Amino acid sequence: MRKQKERLNMYLSPRKKLFVDTAAEMFGDGAVITKSQKAEAAAKAGVPFPTWFKGEGFAIGYNAYKLPSEGGNVAAPVTAAPAGAEATMVNLVATNMEKQNLVPAKFEGFVPWGNFSLIEKVVKSGMFYPIFITGLSGNGKTLMVEQVCSKLNKELIRVNITIETDEDDLLGGFRLVNGETKFVPGPVIEAMERGCTLLLDECDLGSNKLLALQPVLEGKGVYLKKINKWVTPKDGFNVMATANTKGKGSDDGRFIGTNILNEAFLERFAITMEQPYASVAVETKIVKGAMKKYGVDDDEFAKNLVTWADVIRKTFYDGGVDEVISTRRLDHIVKAFAIFGDKMQAIELCVARFDEDTKVSFLDLYTKIDAGVITGEDETESVAEEAMPF
Repeated sequence: MRKQKERLNMYLSPRKKLFVDTAAEMFGDGAVITKSQKAEAAAKAGVPFPTWFKGEGFAIGYNAYKLPSEGGNVAAPVTAAPAGAEATMVNLVATNMEKQNLVPAKFEGFVPWGNFSLIEKVVKSGMFYPIFITGLSGNGKTLMVEQVCSKLNKELIRVNITIETDEDDLLGGFRLVNGETKFVPGPVIEAMERGCTLLLDECDLGSNKLLALQPVLEGKGVYLKKINKWVTPKDGFNVMATANTKGKGSDDGRFIGTNILNEAFLERFAITMEQPYASVAVETKIVKGAMKKYGVDDDEFAKNLVTWADVIRKTFYDGGVDEVISTRRLDHIVKAFAIFGDKMQAIELCVARFDEDTKVSFLDLYTKIDAGVITGEDETESVAEEAMPF
């Protein structure tokens, strides 16, 4: 502590030194304290509240003040460097951030289908080849990318995009790390430096602030203006984006909050994959896999659920209804069935999110399907029209 006191003696008055010494005794050398703790230390030392503490270089963030420590970082008044003195650069970048294994876990019951094999080929190639994946909600877009990476033991960083997402969220910014203000790289930089896949989930919810990713989407790297550093991506880095629209907004109002994305931003994605809902055969496997995972076994129920969802979707595409039953909602129903042990209760709970007319129509349709009245395509359409006369 001698070295620290020598530095304090150079520019702090006796009353200020008394406050600092008292605070150090109470909270520890080098501790980060709050405004209320400053008040406690001042009261104990018998000195006025230290408003000067913020302006002497001790403030390191909002309501955070770092006490000096051995050899520490008391900020002495800025003076001109002596002639011939060597300039030193402070390390502003956090280098001790925890490293984690970012390979996605295997999803029990997952069934590879649709664009899975195409995405797998892209990831296997190791080439930088940005992909935009679009499709209605709940059809497995995000899960598909995660499970490709899981199968190939490839690290994945998923970033959920919102209207508030900006350059600081994506590329990084200054944060309080161990009591010091450091530049913490964002998920995009982390993905580039690890050579892993970056998934921009719900990309069409973003704003024009996503344009900060323009150079990243060209695969050339990006310049971090805040710390004057150029970051070059490692081999294997790639960008994939999922969205409910193609970045042109949602005219029908189904996806409130989606935005029209900048054309130059969209143009940087090499290919666009359109993801529909799975076929009846594939979705049946998915539902049976969910049943196995949740500890229930009912092949007839699985078949009826998939048929029910398929009829509703066909009616939706024909303009007969405004809602669909997604694959994700079928999974919700199976899980509810495993919990409550009642088929209709599980379905009722999981379709209660829809308006009353739609909910009643969906339930009525299921009771007809479960009664075994549907044997062919014509009868399927007939039952759909009877149950949902919109």
